[in-house]
Amino acid sequence: MQHARRFARVKPAGLVSRQAKIILGGKLPVIDCTLIDYSPGGACVDLGGQIGLPERFELLHVNTKKRCRIAWKRGSRIGVVF
Repeated sequence: MQHARRFARVKPAGLVSRQAKIILGGKLPVIDCTLIDYSPGGACVDLGGQIGLPERFELLHVNTKKRCRIAWKRGSRIGVVF
């Protein structure tokens, strides 16, 4: 079953940087990740390996910090919604 996206995705080539950070909060370490694609409603990031994450966290890309929730997981990639 295929779902229509609410927002068009933008590949990182059109973005300033592919580097992003996952902020878990408190004294937990910040996790570096790679932005695969991005839209006003969500993003796909590659964690570079299997990393356990909470359901909700913040994603920092360039100077924008978004509160997000995990929508899906496939290997080292996750999709998040804002």
